[in-house]
Amino acid sequence: MSSAAPSALLLEQVQLLEGPNQAPVVTTVLLQAGVFCAQGDAARQQGAALGLTPLRAEGWWLAPSLIDPHSTLEDPWLGTAETLASLERSAIAAGYGTVALLPKAHSWRDCPERLRPLSDGTGLQWLLWGSFSRGGQGQELAGHADQLAAGALGLAEGENAPPLPLLERGLSLGEWGQAPLLLAPRDGALSHNGFVREGVEALRAGWPPDPVVSETLPLQGLLALVRHTPAVRLQLMNLSTAAAVELLAALPPERRPEASVCWWHLLADSASLDPLAEGWRVVPPLGNAGDRRALQRALAEGVITAVAVHHQALDPEEQLLPLDQRKPGVAGHRFVLPCLWRELVVGAGWSAAQLWQALCFGPAALLGLEPPRLQPGSRRWLLFDPAHRWLPTNDPWAPLAANQPLARAELCGRVLATGLNPELWLGPTPAG
Repeated sequence: MSSAAPSALLLEQVQLLEGPNQAPVVTTVLLQAGVFCAQGDAARQQGAALGLTPLRAEGWWLAPSLIDPHSTLEDPWLGTAETLASLERSAIAAGYGTVALLPKAHSWRDCPERLRPLSDGTGLQWLLWGSFSRGGQGQELAGHADQLAAGALGLAEGENAPPLPLLERGLSLGEWGQAPLLLAPRDGALSHNGFVREGVEALRAGWPPDPVVSETLPLQGLLALVRHTPAVRLQLMNLSTAAAVELLAALPPERRPEASVCWWHLLADSASLDPLAEGWRVVPPLGNAGDRRALQRALAEGVITAVAVHHQALDPEEQLLPLDQRKPGVAGHRFVLPCLWRELVVGAGWSAAQLWQALCFGPAALLGLEPPRLQPGSRRWLLFDPAHRWLPTNDPWAPLAANQPLARAELCGRVLATGLNPELWLGPTPAG
């Protein structure tokens, strides 16, 4: 491995995925100082003029950077669990180019003063969701129009759907126009303080169960409300059950809200985790293997639009608390691409283009962004080797979060380089 990134790379026989609805091609690509410069004959000619020796890249993938439609960063500047700098470093190294943050924070992002841009736009693209209610409490409406005017990409809420009367009031005011409204179909009052979805596996593990109706009943209410106000761009956050997928799939595509799923729910279930493993305490809770398979099918069929990282960092002190006293969430952008490649591409037979639809082009659509495309001059690319084996321990690009479920597992598949961090290079030393 090289400790320093080469200033220029001429990749030969790399798999290039340029954008949505485009078949990948095997070609030669020139990368210089973090910029995607050329492909094909043009890359070979420019590389020869620079005196570069081609680097064999069979099996590697060059594709647009990934997009995370919702994660959490509670204290960007002084956080002990995560900071803006640590999350940006780790997300870029994981291949992400855009991260949208939910309003949940120590100072809840529910007014223009708390929605100021987090960066100058030269590195990771940070987007901010505004808040539907003040403080995310579901008791009174926040100033929707003011937040959108301040740059919020849309409105979101906390881990539970707001009460229907408040939602109806917000809809009647209609201050957010065509901006998206991202809501979790969840009623915490119906969860009975459970943190694993009800079923045989939850009973065997000894965890308190959370019934399926804590998701399906609020989902039915949200869908009924949208039927009466079709102009509202409702989006469903973190679907987690086969029953919810069935409700959504039964709708005609033109009336079906966009929806996201957390990567962890595509990978883990209540039968696959050891009772002592990290990753049990999440909201919405983990379901059984049938739920996980239903979520994967819904994503493949377009019923679910996008995969979210939904990064929720805990500091080491919080992580030591018993499960029933600990804040929920898992962290780690760096696990998403390698783990879902193994699960969906290798295990379920997906194409790379399908996976990028779920991790990049679908999230772009959910956020109302133009679908990313690789063009000369772009820095928003990643180079991925699906066969690269590595250990997340002692990773200089790791986040600060203590609740990373796969932090001690051997992983297969890694981002070798990305245009947003020209210093990152985890591939072999080029000859010459």
